[in-house]
Amino acid sequence: MTRKQKRFAVIFGALGVLGAAVALVLTGLSEQVTFFRTPTDIVAPANAAENEGRLRLGGLVVMGSVETLEDSSVRFAIEDANHAVTVRYGGILPDLFREGQGIVAEGTMQPDGTFRADTVLAKHDETYMPREVADALKEQGVWKGEAGGDARAGNEY
Repeated sequence: MTRKQKRFAVIFGALGVLGAAVALVLTGLSEQVTFFRTPTDIVAPANAAENEGRLRLGGLVVMGSVETLEDSSVRFAIEDANHAVTVRYGGILPDLFREGQGIVAEGTMQPDGTFRADTVLAKHDETYMPREVADALKEQGVWKGEAGGDARAGNEY
């Protein structure tokens, strides 16, 4: 083998190892991806295949929908401008969880159409709303945030 052939062999070998490493990383990350959905996205029949696996559901907690069940889990509904989805959560709700407030719940859709949450995230102050929730509410024309604040991050610039 000439020097030039050896150099090409090393370069192609390194590219092969790099390609294999990238493929392994992407495969590992694809299992950890959690997609954000609004109640309208989940209710739409065209999105049924996209609702499989782990999801983040965001919206406003429906007034009067929070109820504690016999097994100490909590059932409530999350809505956007068009639809509402029933959520069941078996853990302890955040202290700032209230009706009418923007939240994000992480979990899976059940065959009966309810969302089984294993994590519930609530806003931390009066100006914060999760970016995905604020953007979805703005698209639907129901955003009630302050005109001067930045709803995406909850910070004032």
